[in-house]
Amino acid sequence: MPASYRNSKLLRRSRVFWGSFSLWRPRLVFWCGALAIGVISVGFAKLADLAQRAFDALTSSSEWAFLLPLILTPSIFMLSAYLAATLFPNSQGSGIPQAIAARHLREEVERTKLLSLRIAFGKIVLTVLGLFSGASIGREGPTVQVGASIMLAVARFGGMAQARGLILAGSAAGIAAAFNTPLAGIVFAVEEMSRTYEARANGLVLTAVILSGLAALGLSGSYNYFGEASVAPTQLRDWGLVLTCGIGGGALGAAFSGFALHFGQKIRRWAQPQPLRRMLMLAGICGLAIAAIGIFSGGTTFGTGYEQARGAVEGHALPLLFFVEKLAASFLSMLSGIPGGIFAPSLAVGAGFGSTVGSLLGTSIALAAILGMAGYFSGVVQAPMTAFVIILEMTGDHQAVIPIMAVSMIGYVTSRILSREPLYHGLSRVFIAAAIRARRRSDSDSDEK
Repeated sequence: MPASYRNSKLLRRSRVFWGSFSLWRPRLVFWCGALAIGVISVGFAKLADLAQRAFDALTSSSEWAFLLPLILTPSIFMLSAYLAATLFPNSQGSGIPQAIAARHLREEVERTKLLSLRIAFGKIVLTVLGLFSGASIGREGPTVQVGASIMLAVARFGGMAQARGLILAGSAAGIAAAFNTPLAGIVFAVEEMSRTYEARANGLVLTAVILSGLAALGLSGSYNYFGEASVAPTQLRDWGLVLTCGIGGGALGAAFSGFALHFGQKIRRWAQPQPLRRMLMLAGICGLAIAAIGIFSGGTTFGTGYEQARGAVEGHALPLLFFVEKLAASFLSMLSGIPGGIFAPSLAVGAGFGSTVGSLLGTSIALAAILGMAGYFSGVVQAPMTAFVIILEMTGDHQAVIPIMAVSMIGYVTSRILSREPLYHGLSRVFIAAAIRARRRSDSDSDEK
């Protein structure tokens, strides 16, 4: 065989190998990114749990330690707000509005101001810090921003052009890994993040959810977020819960989201002359109020509210006014501007509302708590399919499928009547408007030069 023939054959094989590698490289990078989201989500969850346990241990270490939040909570709120404003800008709040806004922005520079590995790191650190202060926040919304940030970094590293689809995939993977709810992650991406059906992006979403879910499953095992529940309406008054939790929960959710958007706008205008100083002052005042509510409630409103919600799902009645206290603490935590989500606190508020309704009507506390979560959560996010699927997956209560669906839909309709703009999309407009203003300033400066 002539040497020239052998050399040409080797050259063709080399081209095929490197050609196939260039085709496979984006996929391999994407898969690694999805697995990383699962691993980081589990690590984030463990850090969040440690922070809450540390806060509980500090505030119960001595006879007067229950007063410690009056100093600790406002101090850490101010520190968190300062770090978010100076070191990690755009890490404030839930993180879901930032991911939604990034999908609407065309320029890569504008997207990276909302989603980057630096912001993801800051989001995790400051959310954990917030939970150590007793803030009524959750880690699930922040996990969405972290997942979307990782996927956007993957897009740059892997040379992938589908930035909008990858942000969607990262967001879905974050929700799926945070709650161990793969179906809810997919539904959340389609219903809440995109609000449209995108055939090309849905393949990315499904793959990301599978891989991040497998990583989380390997580290944490298979579990339901609130354990196993098996309750269903058996009496006429049980069916009365459907209407009461749907209408009442939807109205409460609409009030929360409507007031959050309204006061958020007023606070931004008020802070404008001295944004850093005034936002630090606001964070301190909110932290002090949250500490006072927590002490008054016996510590039940501090943190995510997971233990209280799980207890209600297991059939243990919560104090009648717990849902009011938790709603107030969650609202103030959101207004303070510190990084932290509203998913878990919203479920706790819903469970508390359902527990109160169940106690007053003399029905099953477990069923009432589950339906209360569905009604209130659907009212807050105005995404009924997400509410139904996520609560079904977290409780495993397949006997109450129809009631949960009905309550989610009633809560959504009630909320839409009372508050026309969905919370996350209303908040995302703030970030979109800021990006547009920055772009216009940049264009104006360029024209002047």
